[in-house]
Amino acid sequence: MPYYGDNIIRHTLRQWGIQGRLLYSIIGAIIVFFVCQFGLLYREWATLDDQKTVLQAEIHAKERRLDEASRLLRTKERDLYRLEKRVVQLEEKLRDRLSLVEDRSDLPMIYFITPTHYRPEQRAELTRLSNTLRQVPNLFWILVEDAEKRSPGVAEVLARSKLQHAHIFSLTPADKKLTDKDKNWKLPRGVEQRNAALTWIRTNLAGIQKGVVYFGDDDNSYDLRLFDEIRAVKKVGVWPVGIVGSLLVETPIIGAEGKLTGFNSIWKPERPFPIDMAAFAVNLQLILAHEDVAFTYEVPRGYQESHLLSGLGISASDLEPMADHCSKVYVWHTRTEKSKLTATEREKFKSSNLLAVERDAVGAA
Repeated sequence: MPYYGDNIIRHTLRQWGIQGRLLYSIIGAIIVFFVCQFGLLYREWATLDDQKTVLQAEIHAKERRLDEASRLLRTKERDLYRLEKRVVQLEEKLRDRLSLVEDRSDLPMIYFITPTHYRPEQRAELTRLSNTLRQVPNLFWILVEDAEKRSPGVAEVLARSKLQHAHIFSLTPADKKLTDKDKNWKLPRGVEQRNAALTWIRTNLAGIQKGVVYFGDDDNSYDLRLFDEIRAVKKVGVWPVGIVGSLLVETPIIGAEGKLTGFNSIWKPERPFPIDMAAFAVNLQLILAHEDVAFTYEVPRGYQESHLLSGLGISASDLEPMADHCSKVYVWHTRTEKSKLTATEREKFKSSNLLAVERDAVGAA
């Protein structure tokens, strides 16, 4: 029994020794594996800072290049803007020089008649209009004040415009003047002033062969292309007018054959010529040939145009559709809104008790 037990013990110890060595070998292998992995990780970790430093340096270098490219782009954009501005300046100088050497004496003169009256907006509107007209060659501005004499403020605008001009005046009779309460405009405006201009033309232009007469109010807006249309008028030219007669555009209607067939006016369409004052121009010879034709207070509101054209012996068939067969708008009946002044300011304006800068603003004497 002891002998047998000893054998078992020795056998067990021997088995444990084998398994222990195997276990130790496995544990050792695992330890070696992890030590190797740790070594690899440590080596990569040790180089991570270097890689980070390299990457940061590359990022900074790219940022510097981007900043340099942005500065260069801004410089190029600034240079391009300056070049474009210089090109515009050179084009303007070239146009001005060409206008000096170009013979434009063969162009018909446009006699641009403008009635005007003293109001807070007058100086602003005349200044704006003069800046348009001064760009038009062979234009003579006949500016007629509703006043007892010429005003220095209007004379100053005319002088600055450097336009050929006539500065005249004709006072509207007191019983024919519009008042602030006359909101329906039952009385026509500008009758005396337009007639004074027609008288001036017949007195001073007798014998002139070429020219066109146009009635241009000071509160309208004009495209420069309108003046090319005006200059081409043989008898009476007509064209559309924007923002007038409760319409976006009031215009002659042109048929398939390019001839005038009617008008789209919705305000008193029964008028012989249902058009706005800005919608037509008359050849100078017609004005000179009909010495007694003028505007009048004796016709209903809105009939001034029809009265004039009928007096000149014009029928609808004589009208010349212009502005690309009345498909383009080169003039707008804009009309400046009355200034909303306080009661004190309005009384001050009426009394002319103004500061120097206020007098300059409204063109007061």
